[in-house]
Parts: sequence; structure tokens; C-alpha cells
Amino acid sequence: MNSIRRQIVIGNWKLNGNLASVTELLQDLAHGWVGVHRAEVVVCPAQAHLMLAYGELAHSNIALGAQDVSEFAGGAYTGDVSAEMLHDLGCQYTLVGHSERRKYHHETNAQIARKFEQAQQARVVPIFCVGESLQERQQGLALQTVGKQIQAVINQCGGDMLARAVVAYEPLWAVGTGVTAAPYQAQEAHAFIRSLLGSAGNLTRIVYGGSVKANNARQLFAQPDIDGALVGGASLSAQEFLDICQSAE
Repeated sequence: MNSIRRQIVIGNWKLNGNLASVTELLQDLAHGWVGVHRAEVVVCPAQAHLMLAYGELAHSNIALGAQDVSEFAGGAYTGDVSAEMLHDLGCQYTLVGHSERRKYHHETNAQIARKFEQAQQARVVPIFCVGESLQERQQGLALQTVGKQIQAVINQCGGDMLARAVVAYEPLWAVGTGVTAAPYQAQEAHAFIRSLLGSAGNLTRIVYGGSVKANNARQLFAQPDIDGALVGGASLSAQEFLDICQSAE
């Protein structure tokens, strides 16, 4: 665990919840994470619940994030939500390029780089997701794949802009599968990402995402280049998520 960069734990609630369950989860988290903490905590509900979350978290020390953002600032793009709209809703963060957006919505590196840029221009911090498939890892292409994803944002925005973002390394073969990258595997990828960023790398928070649970979080957070976690399914349980957050302290 690095003392220079503040640890951050992000809950990605994906396409889950209704008004009742989301309200209960938000209230449980707000009551369970009070006072001053070393780690920063962010939750990313579905877009439909952002206004509800903003109200419930208004007097808490938990930050609000979105799960996606448009690559466009405005215009005839039905269904899109712009970065400025997210900012107006109180979002401090947004996921960009999550593996499920890449897989199911066929988002390209170039599109994701534009989303990254839109978020930063609207004063919303991008949580920039990168990672390789199982096939790419088996073929020895994991770091090459991640490098291309990182380079697309550097080409669009410049390397220094990544220092103002959060990078989330999420190997696709570990997302939602119950399989977690071994701490040394995650550390290798995080160190590689940091090396790509040059001098900005020392300031950039890089978190791990991929079946993070309370029982493996502490081992992951002990790695020198892992600055927290992007948590999926486990973030839907208030106690499990709070236990992970506590491990980042």
C-alpha cells in the first residue's frame, strides 16, 4: 500500500436495484462510513438512480459516480448522458471504458478516449478501465493490449491528464467470474501501467477490478502499485463492501 496516493474503493452497481433496495443500500453505506477515513469511497448506481443517490449521500463522505458518459457534449444522441449533465447531478466520478461496455456495446479505444476527455472537461474524474481477455493473456498479449488502451487516451488527452484520473485494471477473465488475478499478476499489470505514464505515474491512482471480495481485498491492497479496488457484485452488500473499504484503510 502506497502512502503517497490515497486509496480509493469504487462500487459499481451495474444494472441492479430498484428504488427501495437502492435507498436501503445507500442509507446503510452512509451510516456505516462516517467520520474521517484514509480511504476514499465512491458508489456508481445505475443512471436512473443517480438523483436518488445524490440526495441520500448529500451529507455523507461517500462520493457519487456514474457508470458511463457520452462521448458527445450535446446534440441529437438519444439515450446518451453528457458529462456536464453528470456534473449537474453531483457526480464527481464516472466509469469510462468498462469491460462490459467494450464487450456488449463494442466501444472502441478511440470512443473511450473521447469519453475520457469529455468527463475531464466537465470536471468529472474518469475512472478509466483497461484489461485483457483470457485469450490475450494466454497468448502473452496482456500487457500489449493494456498498453494500446492506455495509449489511446494519451494520444487524445496527453499523459498528464491520466494523473488526474483513476485507472482501473480489470482483466476480463476475472470480471464477474469469481476468479481473481493472483496478487502478483495484478501487481505486474499495475506496475506496467504506472511505467507507461512516466513521471505522472507516481501520482496516478491505479485500482484493481475483478471479483474483489472482503476475503481477498487485503492481499491485493498490500501490493505497492494497487491503490484500491473497483468492486462489482460485492458492492451490492453493504457489509461486504464496507469490509472491503475498511481493508483499504
